[in-house]
Amino acid sequence: MKTWQKLYRNPELWDRYFIREKVLRAIRTFFDTHQFHEVETPLLIANPPAESYLDVFETKLLDRNRKAKPGYLSTSPEVPLKKLMTAGLGNCYALTKSFRNMETQSKTHNPEFTILEWYRVGVDYKEIMSDCEALIRFIHHEIQVSEEKKAGVSDALVYQGRSVDIQSAWERLTMAEAFAKWAGTDFVEFLDRENAGKIAMAKGYTVTPESTWEELYNQIFLNEVEPHLGRGRPTILYEFPGSMAALARRKASDPRFAERFEFYISGLELGDCYSELTDWKEQQTRFEDELKEIRRTGKTTYDYDHDFIEALKVGLPDCSGIAVGVDRLVMLFADAPSIQDTLFFPVEEMFETGA
Repeated sequence: MKTWQKLYRNPELWDRYFIREKVLRAIRTFFDTHQFHEVETPLLIANPPAESYLDVFETKLLDRNRKAKPGYLSTSPEVPLKKLMTAGLGNCYALTKSFRNMETQSKTHNPEFTILEWYRVGVDYKEIMSDCEALIRFIHHEIQVSEEKKAGVSDALVYQGRSVDIQSAWERLTMAEAFAKWAGTDFVEFLDRENAGKIAMAKGYTVTPESTWEELYNQIFLNEVEPHLGRGRPTILYEFPGSMAALARRKASDPRFAERFEFYISGLELGDCYSELTDWKEQQTRFEDELKEIRRTGKTTYDYDHDFIEALKVGLPDCSGIAVGVDRLVMLFADAPSIQDTLFFPVEEMFETGA
């Protein structure tokens, strides 16, 4: 049954879907109050940033003579925002659609999704941690106030029967602390590929000579660490391994780790933050390495955005930014078990056989 049919037959469902507009309104109010510029970023781009952990949607741009150029749907607004920050924009955010292929058959993914990204100039990732706490509390308050006549204002956030304390200080754990606490593993030792293989094998995971370090990491993290995050109170997990730095800056005091964090509420991973990499040479090297991995794994191939490297040469100011999955925020505040229960037109529903 299509979503519109469910709504037609069950009008009481509208309240859950209307949570989205309340979340979007609260986000804009929050950033407008803090004097951020909202930017409309392009959805059709010539070159995505090279990120091997995802796949892209490829299309063609035709000129008037039907001569084709390759095009892609944007995977995030990050690179356009950074170009404008290089030009002097200052603190900014985008609230937009993004697209990532192969993200179907999941309760927490939709190939077309809404993303929030914001950036602060002159700060590192620890400042964004405080932003996240303030934003979640603000959204919760705004939704509660909007529904006051129905239920009364409450500080409690309940998701799928579990209460989460978002008002007190959030839990902050390094990746090493999380691995020690829930996987009983010395993460510094685990950083070595050979040691990681031995540790994973001793735990009963599948290990082959072809297993990459990241594959070994994911087996332990996803099964033994992630299920504990954000339970009872939100968790900020920080200091990711340098090999997972993506577009993040490595720690000057210990380059084995990156200035990166993710935050979780009631088991939902909601945001991914970096102290942004500003070194154009290192960024170019990372992009080239990512393209090799994209080719190795058989994903859609493309060239990275060389114009972004030119912007970094001019000089991206020291800054930090985060990407937050808005659909997952809606899940959280609507108490919905799946993203599909918050979207009027989920992709899989539209592509059902015979639709």
